[in-house]
Amino acid sequence: MIQLPPIDGQSDIPVYRQLYAALKSSILAGDLQHGDRLPPTRDLAQQLNLNRATVSAAYALLEEDGLVNGQVGRGSFVQNKATEDGEISFATSRPSTDLFPVNEFQATAQEVLSRDLLKILQLGSPHGYAPLRNFLIEEAIAEGVFHPDRDDLLITSGCQQALDLIQKALIPAGAAVLTSEPIYPGLRNAFSQSVTVDPSAPRIEARIVTPSFHNPTGETMTLAERSQLAASPELLIEVDIYSRLRYTGDALPTIRSLSTSNQTLLLRSFSKIAFPGLRVGWVIGAKPLIQKLALAKQWTDLHSDQLSQAIMLEFARSGRLQQHLGNVLEAGRIRLQTTIKTLEQVLPQGSTFTRPEGGMNLWVTLPRGCDTASMLEKARRVDVNYLPGRYFSLSAPMNESFRLSFAGLSPQQITEGLRRLAPLFEEEARIASRYQEPLPAMAMV
Repeated sequence: MIQLPPIDGQSDIPVYRQLYAALKSSILAGDLQHGDRLPPTRDLAQQLNLNRATVSAAYALLEEDGLVNGQVGRGSFVQNKATEDGEISFATSRPSTDLFPVNEFQATAQEVLSRDLLKILQLGSPHGYAPLRNFLIEEAIAEGVFHPDRDDLLITSGCQQALDLIQKALIPAGAAVLTSEPIYPGLRNAFSQSVTVDPSAPRIEARIVTPSFHNPTGETMTLAERSQLAASPELLIEVDIYSRLRYTGDALPTIRSLSTSNQTLLLRSFSKIAFPGLRVGWVIGAKPLIQKLALAKQWTDLHSDQLSQAIMLEFARSGRLQQHLGNVLEAGRIRLQTTIKTLEQVLPQGSTFTRPEGGMNLWVTLPRGCDTASMLEKARRVDVNYLPGRYFSLSAPMNESFRLSFAGLSPQQITEGLRRLAPLFEEEARIASRYQEPLPAMAMV
């Protein structure tokens, strides 16, 4: 008998969709395994006191998602191939396509196309699609990160374009941008000529931080650290694309909300909480700074794609984004718990890893002397992939570390992938221990 949460007959969500969501969650969490036979629709309807057609509709949605295979005369079987042959990649920090609400997205797109098409097809403002800008500004005002008399908002083609525009429009030649290490490669590439981890470097023009669930480490700045940065005199670039992916613990305020100066730029995006393929991000900052970015954007691409912006606006305004985010948070919580639990079982003695409360990544460090870059070739032979620490380095080698991105994988894939890596971890740690020079003995004085 399948154990499912109770169906809420008073909810605005149709009963068949509640049942579909509950079954999907059980499949993705591993409670229902690949090949398991689902109860006949009649039996499950009797168990849950539902109409048989309701159960059939839920099964049909699961089949559309590729999670169930209905076989005439035999029944419906779970079709979750997470642990079958094929590469398991921890290398990419992105949401799981299994969670994309395709039907809701299609309905949203159809609503937009049937209503606002002529406006969307015309040239627009470099600042972005006006209805979406207004929506985002209203949200930012309510949050306390936007002051109408002094601030403005620019919509960009994702966070990466925002970083590029800042480098082009706000960072003078020869100036330095201070950051931390390990560093996200996209950030390093955007500021390749100026980024540094040395606080004593000459002409520091700006500082860039990811205070919540940093990529690649998953670490989060404390309130005290945020308050200290809020008082910084230089331009502060706050990359805030992961903060809404908090699975446990209490949310912390943005640095911009703590700052009393006009020198903080807040970068956000729909990519991590919705659909990365739509490339819709935005920057909030003082009007003079945003005006410079808008001018640079105008000469770059005139304006970002308006259809993507219009669809994201309707997806958010309709409440579908909030519903989707709830599913993402529940799935992310399970994935993160699975990752931490499995790492505790498979890592060799002397290893460490970060324990974030959200986001998409964590940072693993094997014992001293290990080389995660050379180990990667062995990992690929067992169909597992990840990014070694050297990809996130500016100055330190970080040979013993690697980023583990868990959000795009099912719990079964996470467990299977880390178990495939376990003997490689042990072998690498054993090899490294043979070549370690003993630490110098303490002087007896």
